[in-house]
Amino acid sequence: MSFQIDLTPEQIRARLSGEMSTETNQFHLEFPQLLDILPDEAKPAAVLIPLQCLRGKWHVLFTRRNAKLLEHSGQVAFPGGRSDPEDPDPETTALRETWEEIGIKPSDIEVLGRLPSLLTITNYLVTPIVGNIPYPYIYHPAIDEVSRIFTIPLDWLADPKNHEVRQRVLPAPFDPVSVIYFHEYDGEVLWGASARFTMSLLKILCQVE
Repeated sequence: MSFQIDLTPEQIRARLSGEMSTETNQFHLEFPQLLDILPDEAKPAAVLIPLQCLRGKWHVLFTRRNAKLLEHSGQVAFPGGRSDPEDPDPETTALRETWEEIGIKPSDIEVLGRLPSLLTITNYLVTPIVGNIPYPYIYHPAIDEVSRIFTIPLDWLADPKNHEVRQRVLPAPFDPVSVIYFHEYDGEVLWGASARFTMSLLKILCQVE
């Protein structure tokens, strides 16, 4: 099986649009039991999944969060965050947060679509927005939030040899859960919610299970 994902931005947009038009459950759960345990209404949030064409091949851009942050410190992540009350939609949130975190202007991002939202254990309802960004690009990371910006080839992410499912033990009352881990790439390990968003994108683009 080939894992070369040779799609144009227009084809990616069409596949994302087709997936969302048939999506009946508009959000997924990071872990089972969340709806029974989370006490309050979820806080809206959004992330950007930045696609970038390097030398004719799609790459996905990630950040490594600053190790001093209170939540998800030191983890591989997508740029994003909580929605502001004045944000009209998740796209606005994702583009604003990307500008604030790594300095990509909203006007330089071609929004291609969105993926189903995910309700997280931290009680955020996160909507992933997929966008095409220019290459090359000069980033301006907010050093108090982001310690590194890097990319991983989409073909590499799509290869099933490069990811696996592990059991992760959680504090009570949660049962052990299955968590997606990608193998190390360029010294970084992608796992958790960001890995789930990545797999969701891959399933749409190349039917990876």
